[in-house]
Amino acid sequence: MEKIVSILDSKKAQDLKAIKIGDLTILADYFVIATGTSSTQVKMLTDEVDYQLGQMGIEPHKIEGYRSENWIVLDYTDVIVHIFHTETREFYGLERLWADGEQVDISHLLTK
Repeated sequence: MEKIVSILDSKKAQDLKAIKIGDLTILADYFVIATGTSSTQVKMLTDEVDYQLGQMGIEPHKIEGYRSENWIVLDYTDVIVHIFHTETREFYGLERLWADGEQVDISHLLTK
């Protein structure tokens, strides 16, 4: 999860959040949520996470929404990465839906 946050931060993803959901569901242990300011950035963020983790031998179980350019989901089994376009993230409010999850402090992973 930390590597994913660092990758997204290095590529200027906005409003990065990590939510521990393992106690609430069997879907995953964590959600990592990020925002791209354009459809191009949303795809670039997705491609960068996929590429860098692939270099480490970590492949996603599934990628959903790649063609939509508004909300792309990378499923790494234990960590599910949600990369949103700004308006889409506001509309769906994933953080509100998973408000019972534990917000993970990732401030030490982010560049100032």
